[in-house]
Amino acid sequence: MAPSDLHDLFMHNLEDIYYAENELLDALDELESQTENEEIASAFSEHREETQGHIDRLEEAFDVLGKEPEREECEGIEGLIEEHEEFADEDPTQDVLDVHNLIAAQKTEHYEIAAYGTLAMLADRLGEDEVGDLLHENLEEEKDALDELSSLAEEFDYGQIAAD
Repeated sequence: MAPSDLHDLFMHNLEDIYYAENELLDALDELESQTENEEIASAFSEHREETQGHIDRLEEAFDVLGKEPEREECEGIEGLIEEHEEFADEDPTQDVLDVHNLIAAQKTEHYEIAAYGTLAMLADRLGEDEVGDLLHENLEEEKDALDELSSLAEEFDYGQIAAD
């Protein structure tokens, strides 16, 4: 059924981010296993745990709304995951792959921040305060994750992979 009002739009986007977070659980495992830089791999592991918490909060949001959790395929996340897989299949050097994994994670965080920011705003407009609080909590954790990834990117020793 096509979304016909603000509530339908909100539910569509809630199902979209629920799908995305579930896909990211596996993607974060893959990023961690592909990454040799211990700090970056550890950040992926920590964020995977946070991602499970995001899923739990989303399921709580569905419950508050009296709905069963449903997933709407998120083509944005699918595209980011596919882009990463295609690059990794090109068999880059390990250092280049580590940096690419870090960049892929940053792109994903930006996407999630945009999604949660919009969802939280819509929940607020719909008067769904409890759901809005859950979404704001996820949003803040996504912002913190991006800050951590950005710090790792700034601290990375690019000299070891700089072009000759």
